[in-house]
Amino acid sequence: MSKSEQVYETVVQAILKGEWKPGDKLPSVRCMGSRLGVHRLTVLKAYQRLQEDGWIDVRTKSGFYVCEKSVETKKPYVESPSYKDDSILYQMSRALIAPDLLPNRHLSSDIKQLLDMEPRLLGTYSSTAGDLRLRESLADYLLETSNFSVTADELLITSGAQQAIDLAARAFVKPGDHVLIERPTYGPAIEALQEQKATLHPVDFTESGYDMNQVEHLMRTHQPVLFYIIPTFHNPTGFTLSAYQRKELVELAEQYKCLLLEDDVCHDIYFDAPPPPPCFFYDTEGVVVYIRSFSKYISPGLRISVMMARGDRIVKLLRIKAMTDNGSPLFNQAVFRHIFFTDRMQGHIAKLRIAMQLRKASMEQQLEGSGLTWISPKGGLNLWVKLPPGWDVNMLIHHSLKASVSFLPGAICDPWDSSTPYIRLSYSYLNEKQLAEGMKLLLHAGKMLQP
Repeated sequence: MSKSEQVYETVVQAILKGEWKPGDKLPSVRCMGSRLGVHRLTVLKAYQRLQEDGWIDVRTKSGFYVCEKSVETKKPYVESPSYKDDSILYQMSRALIAPDLLPNRHLSSDIKQLLDMEPRLLGTYSSTAGDLRLRESLADYLLETSNFSVTADELLITSGAQQAIDLAARAFVKPGDHVLIERPTYGPAIEALQEQKATLHPVDFTESGYDMNQVEHLMRTHQPVLFYIIPTFHNPTGFTLSAYQRKELVELAEQYKCLLLEDDVCHDIYFDAPPPPPCFFYDTEGVVVYIRSFSKYISPGLRISVMMARGDRIVKLLRIKAMTDNGSPLFNQAVFRHIFFTDRMQGHIAKLRIAMQLRKASMEQQLEGSGLTWISPKGGLNLWVKLPPGWDVNMLIHHSLKASVSFLPGAICDPWDSSTPYIRLSYSYLNEKQLAEGMKLLLHAGKMLQP
C-alpha cells in the first residue's frame, strides 16, 4: 500500500469511527503531513482521491471538510444505494436462491396453463385469509409432511414472511410490552418490534441453542408477551435448535403465557437430514404462532408464506391483515397452488438442496486457511463468519464494495453490539465459479486491513 493510500485509509477509518463527523474540517495538508510523517503532496493526493470518492468536500480558501454523504457509510447496507445496486457482481448479501436455479421454463408454461383453466383469475380478489383451495391443500400437505393437525381456518396466507412478522407484531405487541428476541437475529424483525415501541430483551443463540436458565429468568422477571425465534437454520447463524430444547421452550411459554412467534423460511433446505419438528408441532395450548415461508426457494416473485395460529390469535391476525391489504394477490396464490404440490416441484426442491450444499462447500473451501472462522450449518443459505483480529467491518465493507462484492455486516443482526466481528455471507445467489471469484476478492480486501 502506497503512502497516499495509507493516508486515504486513515481518514476513511476516522470518519467511519466518528472521529470526524459530517461537516467537520480536516487538518490542513501541511498539518496532516506533519501528523502522519509524510510529504504534503502525498496528503494532497489522498485528499483529492477522498474528494473524488465522495468522502470530503473542498471549500475555496477554507479547506477540506467531511461531506454529509459520508454518514451513509456507517450503515451502508441499510441506507446506501450501493447495497441495493444490482450492478454489484458478487452478491453475497442476498439470502436468495439464484433465479437460474428455479424451474423458470416450466413456471412459464404452468402459468399459461393456469390462465387457460381459470381465465377470470386476474379479475378476482382473494379473501382476507387467502384462497380457500390453497389453505385446504396446505393443511393436507402439512399433515402429511409435518404431522400438523391444522384446519384451513387456522391458516392465513401472507405476502412473504416479513409481512407475517409485521402482522404478528401489530396484533400482539403494544407500546411498553416486553419482548424476547434472539441475539443475533433477522434485522427486519427487530425493526418491526421496535415500531411497536416494545422493550426488547436479547437471548443468546449459540450452536448449542439457548441457555434455558436465561430464558426462564427473563420470562419470570419481565413477563414478555412474545418471543421471536428462528429455531431452524437460523438467520444469520445457520444454527438449529434441538428437539429437546424446542419442547422445553414450548413448556416455558405455556407456563409464563408468552407467545412464541416461530419463523421458518428455509425448512426444506436441509443437507443431510430433515430438521427437528417445529415448535408448533409440540404446542397443545395455542402458545405458538408459526410462519412457514416458501418465497426463497419456490418463487420469490410470488411471495407466498402461511401463518398458523389457534383460536382468537388467528382472528386478531385476520383483523390486521384486513387493514393491511385485505388479502394477498389471488393470482400469486393460484400459481403457487398450481405448481407447489406437483411431483416435479417436490423433485426440484430435492435438487435445490444438493445445489445449496455444493455452493456452501465451495464457499467454505475458499475460507479454509484464511483466518476467518465459522460453524458449518446443516441447512439454510448462509455462513456466519467471524473476522480475525485487525479486520474492521466498516473498512472491509468499503474495500469490498469497491471490488463489487457485498455481504451483510453482523451489526445489522445484533443492535446490542455495533462492533461485532461477524459478517453474514450468503452462498445461495452465486454459482460456484462466481463464489470462488467473489471470495478471493473479499479475502484480498481483508488482507489490505492487516497491519
